[in-house]
Amino acid sequence: MQSASLVPSGRPRAVVVEQHRQGRPDGAALLSFSRRGPATAVTLLGDAVGPVPGGRPPSRLLARDDDVARRLAEGVLETLDRLRGPWTMRLGGLPLGDPTVRHLAAALPSASLANARSRRLVDELDSVADVVRTTDPAGLDRWLPAVLDRLPAPDRPFVRASARLHAAVGALELAVVPGDDAPAALLLTLLDPVSGDRWPWWGASAVGGLRRELGSPVVTLTASAGLRVLGRR
Repeated sequence: MQSASLVPSGRPRAVVVEQHRQGRPDGAALLSFSRRGPATAVTLLGDAVGPVPGGRPPSRLLARDDDVARRLAEGVLETLDRLRGPWTMRLGGLPLGDPTVRHLAAALPSASLANARSRRLVDELDSVADVVRTTDPAGLDRWLPAVLDRLPAPDRPFVRASARLHAAVGALELAVVPGDDAPAALLLTLLDPVSGDRWPWWGASAVGGLRRELGSPVVTLTASAGLRVLGRR
């Protein structure tokens, strides 16, 4: 088991469980460490990036089995032990029943768990209008400015880069309902080329055909420690 910095700054860190360095990891937690006043804030890497698709847990603490999950939790705890000064930790958007979360919660006296239901986007555009759908990256580039115009400015760089990346590997569908001066509806859907699974990501419509419904439950673990030795239960 090892904790290694991913970049020279040391802010992102990977806690990895592996049998040997030449093999494939059995478990991994990708974390981000940042200073917030006198404390270090620990979150999942990419936690603040978005928008991400709803309806499913957006985050993972990868572990092959429960024993690996226990060892992964121990690696996270050892990383926390080496921090100087107080820290706060928030690991959000994880699957309900995640075994690593269970082991962390059992070991941290300050730990608390909060469950919530995610909400997923439902594509019913074909029931309200004639829809043009494409997986062609050139088609995405044509309509991407219209998508970005409907997004808050801070979200645009992530959506632009992520959409182009998924389109390049055939994992993105763009649906458009043409309008007179601008599209009446736009929808980005992630595709799994192997299973055929469709995961609506982001959409906007002036003609209906898009709604949200309850999705899978997700769990958030929060914990903190002050200027004292981290206790273990």
